[in-house]
Amino acid sequence: MNAERLEFIRRLPKAELHLHIEGTLEPELIFRLAQRNGVILPYPSIQALRDAYEFTDLQSFLDLYYAGAAVLMTEADFYDMTMAYLARIAQDGVVHTEIMFDPQTHTERGVPIATVFAGIARALREGYDTWGITSCLIMSFLRHLSEEAAFETLEQALPLREQYADLWLGIGLDSGEQGNPPEKFERVYARCRELGFYLVAHAGEEGPAAYVSSALNRLNVIRIDHGVRSEEDPELLKTLAARKIPLTVCPLSNLKLKVVNNMREHNLKRLLDQGLCVTINSDDPAYFGGYLLDNYIAVADAFALSDEDLITLATNSMQSRFPVFLDRRS
Repeated sequence: MNAERLEFIRRLPKAELHLHIEGTLEPELIFRLAQRNGVILPYPSIQALRDAYEFTDLQSFLDLYYAGAAVLMTEADFYDMTMAYLARIAQDGVVHTEIMFDPQTHTERGVPIATVFAGIARALREGYDTWGITSCLIMSFLRHLSEEAAFETLEQALPLREQYADLWLGIGLDSGEQGNPPEKFERVYARCRELGFYLVAHAGEEGPAAYVSSALNRLNVIRIDHGVRSEEDPELLKTLAARKIPLTVCPLSNLKLKVVNNMREHNLKRLLDQGLCVTINSDDPAYFGGYLLDNYIAVADAFALSDEDLITLATNSMQSRFPVFLDRRS
């Protein structure tokens, strides 16, 4: 890709809507935090850890992901992680980010949920002051755990809602899809809807198109995270297009986790051509080899996307943000 086209993509105002903040932990930061907190890692060097980033499927990634998150123990750790991500995306033309975080990954290790919120939120507020990047938080439940555990996490977090009302706007559902359909969390999502949160959920990555339908009809989500397997159901595609449901597609993640064998096999362009509201995102960029701009470049090269296609993708992301944002300066 020539420098002029790269700069064109970089300058497009873009929103990142599918980003797991724990998935931005670069090996260098993992080792630095491990040293700070006295955590012994099962890897002798930064390069040895990076070499382990060869995944066969989603679960093989999640095993390493949760191990890496073990270095996060203090408010300063969560702050440093989030600030490193913001500094990186400021270079990519990202003007808004909606960050998913998994409290259960940390509370199960004895880290107070207030610590998780405090570190991430402090960085997001400073990120606005430093780079003008607006943001919000999507607290995500781990779907391999029970709905009762999700309810417990929600109740632990609710006393913090007023303190973080400018940021905590959404609820999400992530972790391994297999055997954990969206309807498993129908009651807790109903409660979150009553509380006025915006609802999203991972569906249709490893799980079938039926999981996308379930997320829409049983959880009443307003966005589908991933959703690439929606193509298996033509009627579902019509529904997604008619309702303008955004799909937060993560191309390099799909490649790294063997959802596709090579980028040219990806269905992103077909979905876009069928009128779906496709957006591009990085998912867990430290593990999958690319931040948001890298994902744009990968699909632009693979599909010879036109300037109009790229503008559509960026516009889709900006128009798929949660409807309400409070000015951090107020």
